[in-house]
Amino acid sequence: MYIYINEEKKEVPERTSVNELITILQLSEKRGIAIAVNNTVVSKNNWANYFLKENDKLLIIKATQGG
Repeated sequence: MYIYINEEKKEVPERTSVNELITILQLSEKRGIAIAVNNTVVSKNNWANYFLKENDKLLIIKATQGG
């Protein structure tokens, strides 16, 4: 199925959870990441139970250090 991550189309397996997507994207360091699906923030506690659907639009924000 296809989803959109930060406006870029990406193919992922059916029934992919947000948690599995993090692994697919090799974002193993999960701290400092916020994810919204269709303009709704998904709590990190729900990542394993939140399954993506065809054409979902995700916004992934990674915190960075700087000053």
